[in-house]
Amino acid sequence: MGLLNRTTVAAFFVLALASAARAGAQEPALATSQGSDLSSLRERAATGDAQAQFALGNRYFLGVGVVQDYTQALIWTRPSADQRFAAAQNQLGVMYEHGFAVLRDYKRAASYYRLAANQGYALAQYNLARQFESGNGVKHDYRQAFDWYRKAADQNLSQAEEEVGYFYQCGRGVGRDYAQALAWYQRSAGHGNSNAENQLGYMAEHGWGQPQNYAEAFSWYYKAAEHGNDTAQENIGYNFQNGVGVKRDYARAMSWLYKAAGQGNSDAENQLGWMYQFGQGVQPDDGKALAWYRLSADQGNIHGRNNLQAFSDDLQDRGDAVWQSANAAAGDAAIAQAQRRVRIQDLHSRINTLEAEANQQDSLADQLEHTGKGKSDGITKVFNAMGSVGAVKFRLEAEKYRAEAARLRQELAGIENQSQFSAYVPAP
Repeated sequence: MGLLNRTTVAAFFVLALASAARAGAQEPALATSQGSDLSSLRERAATGDAQAQFALGNRYFLGVGVVQDYTQALIWTRPSADQRFAAAQNQLGVMYEHGFAVLRDYKRAASYYRLAANQGYALAQYNLARQFESGNGVKHDYRQAFDWYRKAADQNLSQAEEEVGYFYQCGRGVGRDYAQALAWYQRSAGHGNSNAENQLGYMAEHGWGQPQNYAEAFSWYYKAAEHGNDTAQENIGYNFQNGVGVKRDYARAMSWLYKAAGQGNSDAENQLGWMYQFGQGVQPDDGKALAWYRLSADQGNIHGRNNLQAFSDDLQDRGDAVWQSANAAAGDAAIAQAQRRVRIQDLHSRINTLEAEANQQDSLADQLEHTGKGKSDGITKVFNAMGSVGAVKFRLEAEKYRAEAARLRQELAGIENQSQFSAYVPAP
């Protein structure tokens, strides 16, 4: 069963965009509004207007009204952050944390988050708390994480309210207190947070801080699922699969698990593998079971990894023909769609890394080209000449990285332009 996942940035591309979208939502409509005059925005940004610089950078980051371009986002966001504009400082933190247009640097990300957090910017306080929770870029410290989550929660940031609830639920940085957990989850859910709705269901199911109540648990799960929460969808599917609080119903279980797996939920992918392996409500299918286990394992899911290893060993023990047959195309549209989604995420990740490497090479070239500028002594002239030669090498490396990124973009465009598969999923 899926308790709310606490792994930090399992699919960093999607999470980073979500984080950036929340940052933009806290700014005036200028930051993301399609109706804003782009040329006017550029003029204001060019004059050094920090808010306009951030708004323009955010447009490039999100691809709103312009072609998405992380390098341009960096170019406009950095001068805004240099003027201590908190939203821009937070955005640079996001870019350094996830490697958008820059090489990933958790310490620098934490530094930018702290600059904005110290100005009271709620999303930066939340992001800095995540750093302390994970130990990325800062020393692992649950108490510090809780304190920063609480600061953001006090500004009604729903995801921070939900985290405060989770820390009380688990006793991280504070004493375990189910009553406080429930109160913070209720507050977060009241602000529309589907993760909090799911957690309220989980606590009702297990009777934490209240009498065990399956009806209430399912009520919260359904509410979160209606809001698109894949963890809640997986929880519903798991409970129908195993008869937890409801009559066992494999058809409904599979329907909900397909919904969750369609959003990349690795627990649901693992459960689908199990159902196909053991024929729960379906004919046993080695190929589909193996494919679902592999998708789950590729996301780092420990249960998916263990089941993949055990099932692979079993298939190989049954002979080469069985193993080869199981590794053939599974013939499941949902599996094909999931594999396509993974490929798209991988291409995005590789493109981002190549662009960051190219920008790094350009930065090194710039440093060499500007060595000793304004000086005219003989030794400086020699070093300038040497620097120019070295800069050429870095420029050529940057061109190579960008050429490979362009090739991958073409591959990505081809995949994204393919007709999307549509798996048949029975209504729950």
